Amino acid sequence: MRALPRMPAFSGVRAAPPVRAPHRPRRVLVLLVVAAVGLITLDLRGHASFLRTATAAVAGPAEQALAAAGRPVGAVAGAGEARERAEEAERRASRLAAELWAERAARTRDAQRHRLAASHPGLSLIDARVVGVRGDSVTIDAGSRAGVAPDMAVVTADGLVGRVVEAGPAVSTVLLATARSAAAGARVTDAPAKAGRIGTVEGRGDGLLSLRLLDADAPLRPGQRVETLGSSGLRPYPPGVPIGTVERVEPARDQLTRTALVRPAVSFGTLDVVGVIRDAG
Repeated sequence: MRALPRMPAFSGVRAAPPVRAPHRPRRVLVLLVVAAVGLITLDLRGHASFLRTATAAVAGPAEQALAAAGRPVGAVAGAGEARERAEEAERRASRLAAELWAERAARTRDAQRHRLAASHPGLSLIDARVVGVRGDSVTIDAGSRAGVAPDMAVVTADGLVGRVVEAGPAVSTVLLATARSAAAGARVTDAPAKAGRIGTVEGRGDGLLSLRLLDADAPLRPGQRVETLGSSGLRPYPPGVPIGTVERVEPARDQLTRTALVRPAVSFGTLDVVGVIRDAG
């Protein structure tokens, strides 16, 4: 028998390089050329119109979809940037408005404090702000640490607010002069320098005060000024603090007193800066 030829050992022998497939773009080009030739032939024979219609039906929406897919990328990006710029501008405007409001409010409070001190030159005042309203009372941001104590009168530049009924370390409760349970000695004057008739004012709970004079013959007319008579020891009310003005004189109910309705000097709906009377100088 003829001996079979010995196969060479694989050790150390490099494998032959793999055969590469034809280049894909070249294959696609060939297919496109063939398709074009076919379409030209069919067109010359008058049979390619349905192919063009079918191709347009498929390719048209595809092109529109591709175009629409490309447009939102830029449009959304531009819209997003515009939205971010608008939001940032809005934030800057809000910050600026808040700063301007805070600055204006601070100037207003400073003006109120100066006016408060000028309106009561003989009184030692503790500056405070109204920070809460509840029915016939308000809360102020000054308490025992600032020297506030119960039965101290509270005023604005316009006149009497009420008296402190409770003082905590940092805040205090003030009973308004218009509360039903509030009362103070009062006198009526034709002018600030003249002494008038003596009586009391009491809250009605409706924003007005009821004045009762202890003289049935006391002259009363709308527009007269009513001020505090002054408490014993000047606590809670020192004399001469404006309470309000006579708005309407009521018919006489007995032979001993005269009564009238008084419009408070203070606007209780807009309370802000107030002064607690520490003592009268």
